[in-house]
Amino acid sequence: MNTPAGKSHGALDDEEILLALQQSLSKKRVLIVDRHSPARDSLRLMLASLGVTMVHGAGSSAEVIRQVSANRFDIILSDFVLDDGRDGQQLLEELRHAHLIPLGTVYMIITSERTYTNVVALAELAPDEYLIKPFTGDQLQARLLRAIYRKHVLRRIYERIERGELHEAIAACDRVIAQQPTYQYDALRFKGELLHQLGLTAEAEAVYRRVLEGRVVPWAKMGLAIALRDRNALGEAEQLAEQVLLEAPAYLSAYDFLASVHEAQGRLREAQGVLQRAADVSPHNTVRQRLVGDVAARNKDLLAAEKAYSKVIARSKGSTLRTVDDFANLSRVLVERGDVDASRRVAADMKRELRGDKQAELAALVSESLCLKAEGATDKARQLVEQALSLQQQVEAENQEKGRTVSQRLSIDLAHVCYATGKQEAAEKLMRQVAAENNEDNHLIDHINDVFAKTGYSEAGKALLDEVGQEIINLNNKGVLAARAGNFEESVRLLMQAADQVPNLQFLVNAAKAIFTLMDKNGWSPSLADRAQDYLQRAQRKDRKSPKVASARQMYVTVAKKYGIEPEF
Repeated sequence: MNTPAGKSHGALDDEEILLALQQSLSKKRVLIVDRHSPARDSLRLMLASLGVTMVHGAGSSAEVIRQVSANRFDIILSDFVLDDGRDGQQLLEELRHAHLIPLGTVYMIITSERTYTNVVALAELAPDEYLIKPFTGDQLQARLLRAIYRKHVLRRIYERIERGELHEAIAACDRVIAQQPTYQYDALRFKGELLHQLGLTAEAEAVYRRVLEGRVVPWAKMGLAIALRDRNALGEAEQLAEQVLLEAPAYLSAYDFLASVHEAQGRLREAQGVLQRAADVSPHNTVRQRLVGDVAARNKDLLAAEKAYSKVIARSKGSTLRTVDDFANLSRVLVERGDVDASRRVAADMKRELRGDKQAELAALVSESLCLKAEGATDKARQLVEQALSLQQQVEAENQEKGRTVSQRLSIDLAHVCYATGKQEAAEKLMRQVAAENNEDNHLIDHINDVFAKTGYSEAGKALLDEVGQEIINLNNKGVLAARAGNFEESVRLLMQAADQVPNLQFLVNAAKAIFTLMDKNGWSPSLADRAQDYLQRAQRKDRKSPKVASARQMYVTVAKKYGIEPEF
């Protein structure tokens, strides 16, 4: 709800703005989310009486994902109870975390649960408003206008964030804090998140401590916990996260955070337990079920991994969020458990549901190769591996053309069957590529080491990873040293070469920043800017929240503005 402290549900202060907002309602595009068609029709009529005519409807979560991917909505009105066991709160979190709706979109939950006010007060991502059934057109209008007014106050922050102008967004937060005290906590929350995104940990910590001096709210405690973790105060961070979960058991990201702290401490069993608690709180959230499956598989708790991955597939049916990895993960675990028949059924389901997807065809070949190897039919497995290696080249070419990411786990699984069938050279090539491109992803590196152990290549695998690590350092140092020597053209050439050869997050960011530095010195170059934008977008796909990516985006904005260029995101 985010109702400001001390603010009543009554009239807004500025009557002129209120009148303007009432008139603007007729121009708003609205999405109604309700599994019952008559309920959607009834709400559509109520909106029509308020002058709102651009109204779309969705009866399922999957349909919502499709609609928001195709249209920009100003307002989303969602029933609390949805079609697949999820609720409107979970849908909001999915939409926000996946950046499927802009910050300026008003999201309102409609519910018959009068206790919902208790839920929303502790939610990680609260809706902009909520409305208890039954309600009148006047009540709906009042809630909508209040939410729109809040968006109006915070609009400069949203605009700056969406344009990548993070320092300017922080300045916009400061203006709201100074000029609109009613909304200061909204602005402080954004400010803390922006500072953290820019890697300004001490400043972010100060913001969260300031908030906690005035109000004890879960999001501020979580923000402080993240800042403490980032300066390696893991014990304090763990205690704060545990406090948040005691006070707000539905604050789902606190579980993810606590699990990450346990992982950093080497306590994988505790991490699995925390993620399972999160999955129990939100059983229909596929992202968290995946996390449970991943950590359970790393812990060799294969039964728990099988259950979690099975739930992911069952609950993402018909959703655009379903991936090839969901099927490949389950198939792999079933082979490890010795149930090759079940693994084959999963692969068959994948081929049927993802018909026409070459990556799914590749996953099916890899899965069948693992099954055949488990049955001792090595020669048959080897024949399929040949087909898989050929198809993998097609998949890489197709995905590169479409700007999509190749499944890294699938590449590791392909390397696994290559090792298992005597194709060591092909296996090493795959492992080198995945390790180099994902050297900062501990989960993928663990998966690689697991394959080395299973196939008897532990020592050779360690040597390979050490060699890849040294190659990455050497490649990076050449470009960095050139930049330090003031040879920016050479630095750009070397760092672009490194990013093209090894497109990991650090190299992609380094290449982009080198280009922006050169253009800042020598002038804007459309061709170089396009190249830098490509590197930046690829880095963002790897980790949207990385401070390194945020820093590169900010540099892009600064240099573009210097030459009167409108940044593109």
